[in-house]
Amino acid sequence: MSVRLGVIGAGSAAAAASYALRDASPALEVTVFEKSRGVCGLAAARRRTRHGRRYVYEYGANYLSDDDPRVNALLTGPLADGRVEVQGPIWTFDAAGTVTEGRDADKRRWTYADGITRLAKHLFARAGATVVRDTRIATVQRRTDASAGPRWHMTDAEGERHGPFDRLLVTPPAPQAAALLQDTGVPSVDRLGAAADAVDYRTVWTAVLGYDHAIERPYYALVNTDKAHPVGWIGREEKKPGHVPAGASVLVVQASPDWSTRRYERPPAENVAALARHAADLLDDDRLADPDWTDWQGWRYALPEAGVDAERRPAAAQHGVHVAGDWVAGAARLHAAVRSGLDAGERLATMLPTGGADA
Repeated sequence: MSVRLGVIGAGSAAAAASYALRDASPALEVTVFEKSRGVCGLAAARRRTRHGRRYVYEYGANYLSDDDPRVNALLTGPLADGRVEVQGPIWTFDAAGTVTEGRDADKRRWTYADGITRLAKHLFARAGATVVRDTRIATVQRRTDASAGPRWHMTDAEGERHGPFDRLLVTPPAPQAAALLQDTGVPSVDRLGAAADAVDYRTVWTAVLGYDHAIERPYYALVNTDKAHPVGWIGREEKKPGHVPAGASVLVVQASPDWSTRRYERPPAENVAALARHAADLLDDDRLADPDWTDWQGWRYALPEAGVDAERRPAAAQHGVHVAGDWVAGAARLHAAVRSGLDAGERLATMLPTGGADA
């Protein structure tokens, strides 16, 4: 008899969990529902061709750090195809815009030549999961099937029903997960939803600035350390092998959470122009205030401030509902989301009737 797992969201945590479950049970069927056309969530990349030359730029999560040995083992082993190392250190700046040398100079930072979304593509390809795109799940309900007992059912934003599923894995940002995990008909799951609703998030508005000339600096990126500047981060995509053609530059400028929240609904062109001016000032180059091309993205739920109440998770798992993501790990880092997914998949495997070493 097959065991059906429904996964909501196709971000890095969902991809890692699907990968961890790949050998859990031959009877396991994994179906992933993703609201957008792509995978990997906040670890997002876009591609552009300009004057016949190809650009790749990452406008959400900038890289995978080497802070987790388990994730590193994947990136240097089965997920190594196309992986590249970001070149150069991260320097810092303060509220006055004073740039100071050095932070984590010896740390390795990973991405992929064709964009960081390759991470989820690798994981899903090895997992054998079915990914259903352009499908926003709107409601989750527990209903009793006369022949199979209580099972989980989902309805998408178009009113189409999906299921039944024996278990669910919910991976969107905590506010979106909270909206799904309330009024489900199962008190322990509703309490998990309330705990997810209590997780605060920082908003980030990102401008991508492209230049047809090279920018020479001794660092890969600048990060604001006192949290008192309108800009929180500036990264140079040309320091990622395969991303930017020779002689060109791309800056990814991520505004501070306060600036992003205040200006989130402002016209994008105004925000881009303001962030380009800040970049020009920080890098002391007036040319950077007038980029040759631009792009942008707002992330309302970018960075969780803390993790969800861990005490709420086991009771919900007993009723077949699991969660994963950086908001579960309690760390706003891509490697933490991947590790959370791996851990969730392995725990779930032990609960399958025909899967897992402890089943």
